[in-house]
Amino acid sequence: MIRVYNTLSKSKEPFEPVQPGKVGIYLCGPTVYKPSHIGHMVGPVIFDAIKRYLIYSGYDVTLVVNITDVDDKLIAESNRRGMSMAEVAAEMTRDYMNNLDAMGIDTVDHFPRATDHIDQIVAFTADLVEKGYAYESDGDVYFDVSKDEDYGKLSHRTLESMLGEGGETAERKRSAGDFALWKSAKPGEPSWDSPWGKGRPGWHIECSVMSARLLGETFDVHGGGLDLVFPHHENEIAQSECRFGKPMARYWLHNGLMQASSEVGKLGGRATRPAEGDLDSQSSGKISKSKGAGAFSRMLEQFDPENIRFFLLSSHYRRPIDFSEERIQEVGAGLESFYRFFKRYQRVTGESFYEVAAAGRREDGTIETGGDAVLAEVAEHRNRFLTAMDDDFNTGAAIAELFELMRRLNKLIDDEKLEDPARRSAEHVTGLRRGAAALREMGLTLGLFRHSPKETETGGRDELAGKLLDLLVVVRAEARKAKNFAMADQIRNALTELGVTLEDRPGGTEWTIGR
Repeated sequence: MIRVYNTLSKSKEPFEPVQPGKVGIYLCGPTVYKPSHIGHMVGPVIFDAIKRYLIYSGYDVTLVVNITDVDDKLIAESNRRGMSMAEVAAEMTRDYMNNLDAMGIDTVDHFPRATDHIDQIVAFTADLVEKGYAYESDGDVYFDVSKDEDYGKLSHRTLESMLGEGGETAERKRSAGDFALWKSAKPGEPSWDSPWGKGRPGWHIECSVMSARLLGETFDVHGGGLDLVFPHHENEIAQSECRFGKPMARYWLHNGLMQASSEVGKLGGRATRPAEGDLDSQSSGKISKSKGAGAFSRMLEQFDPENIRFFLLSSHYRRPIDFSEERIQEVGAGLESFYRFFKRYQRVTGESFYEVAAAGRREDGTIETGGDAVLAEVAEHRNRFLTAMDDDFNTGAAIAELFELMRRLNKLIDDEKLEDPARRSAEHVTGLRRGAAALREMGLTLGLFRHSPKETETGGRDELAGKLLDLLVVVRAEARKAKNFAMADQIRNALTELGVTLEDRPGGTEWTIGR
C-alpha cells in the first residue's frame, strides 16, 4: 500500500483517492516573468516521477501545472522591457515549456493560464462576497480570515502569528491578515472588468479556480514547494473550502527547496548559516530569480538532462536539495556507471539496453525465480525499490536499489565471464536479460533510462578528441604488447588525471569521459 506524508496532518497516511482508481494532482507552476532556473524544475521532475509511479501502480492520473501570467512581477518586467505583459508571459512560458521538454517531463495533462480564467475568478470572488467571506474596499476585494474558523490548519499557525502589518493596502483591510482576491487596477496596468471596477486577480485565487475547474471541488493531491505552505496554500484552502463547503485536497505534498550549496542563501544572495530542513531555513536558502539564479537553458548546455534529473531524484523529495555544479557532476559520475553497464550488456547480448522490453505495470513485472539465486536477488532489489516508492515516493532509496541491482548484474557478468564469447553460457545470458528488464522497469518508473544519452561516441566531446583517445588506446596497447608497461601505465595515469577512464576487457580497451 502506498503511504504519503500529508502536510495537513503532519503524518504519513494511506493513499486513498477520492475516486477509486483515479488520481488528480495539482502542482503550482511558475510566475513567468524571467527565464526558468533549476529551482523551477524541482517540482515538475518530482511530480512527473510520482505520476509515472502511480500509473505503473494501476491508477488513472491527471496532472495539472498552472502558469501564472498576471502578477506584480510580470507588470514590473513588462515596464522594464518596454513590452506588454502578455508578450513577456508568452516568451517566458515558451522558455519554461522548452526546459520541461528537454527534461523529458511529458506527463502534464493541463497547463492552465490565469488570464484564461478571469470570468471564473470574478464569479468565484463574487460568490465569496455574497456568502460573507469577502468584502470590497475601494475597488479591491479581500478575504476576511476571521470568518474562517480553520484558517491556519495547513501551516499549523495561529491567526495571531500569521498577522503581519498588512502591506501597502493595510488601510483598506479590516484585518492585517486579510488577503486580496481582486486588485483594483493602477493607471496603465493590465486590467479586466468586474463588479468592483477594473482590476486583476489576486495570486491565491487563481489556483483555487483552475484546480476546481480541472480536477473538481475536492481532488487528491496538491503539490508545491515548501515555501508555498504559507501564505499561498493556506489561502487557497481558506477560499476554496469556504466557497464549496468541502475539503479542497485530500493530500498536501510539499517538496524541499533547492538551496545554494551547503549554505543558506539563495544563489546570488548572502549565505548566513548551514541549511536545515525546516521551512524558515529552507525558504531563506531557496534559489530564486531575484537572487541571481542562472537560466536553466544555460545549465542544459553544461549537463545532460538525465544527469540533472538523476540529481533531483537522488534524495527524498521532502528534503532540501543541496545545489552545486560539483554535486551534479558527482551524481553524474554515478550515472556514468549505469551507462558503462548498458555498454557491457550490449557487448554480451548484442542488444541495446534501451530496447529491452520492460513491464509497464507493477503486477506484470513480478519475477518468477525458479530457484535461481541471481534472479532471487534481482527480485529482492525490485521489492525493495517498490517498498521505497510506496513509502512516500522515496526516490532516493529507490535509486539506491537501482545501483545495487546494477552492481549485482555486473558481478554476474564478471563471475561467469560473459564478455568472453568462448565462455558465456545461454543460461547466464538469459538471467542477465531478465535482470536488465527489471532494471529498466524500475528506471522507467522514475523517468530514467528512457533514451540513450544524446551524445556522440566520443562521450559528448568533439569528434577529434574521440579520435585522439582511440589513438592513445592503440599506442598503449602496442606498449603493453612490447612489454613497455611503464609507458602503458603513464598513458593510463595521464588520462585518469584528465577524467578519462580506461577499461581493459576481453574484447579490447574502452574509454569513457566522466560526466
